[in-house]
Amino acid sequence: MLTIGMYYDVIPDKARLFEDKFFEVLELMKGMKGHQQSFLYRRVDDPHSYAIIAEWDSQEEFAAFIRSEAFRAVTTWGREQVLRGAPRHKIYPRTEDMTRPTNPEHPSAARCPVTGHGS
Repeated sequence: MLTIGMYYDVIPDKARLFEDKFFEVLELMKGMKGHQQSFLYRRVDDPHSYAIIAEWDSQEEFAAFIRSEAFRAVTTWGREQVLRGAPRHKIYPRTEDMTRPTNPEHPSAARCPVTGHGS
């Protein structure tokens, strides 16, 4: 699974348009191969700054989405009508890529230092 963060700063009086467009695109994405789920979040300290967090089965399927005509059309619309700056996108690593290897000499080294969970 792949988690994508897409960050957008919206022109203040265009926030509702941006939110409405998100739900339109979300409906389209529900039928796309590899899309699991997406959520829209708004920053507490800047109510015109948003994050869309999306989960995809693979980077290839996400890449197919961003190459699609639908994505191109919505990004052109956003750039021309609602965004106050360039969007930022980040691909987050999978949790399994972030775990520490087991060290037989120090079993606690493979455990989470906060919760103690681990192998």
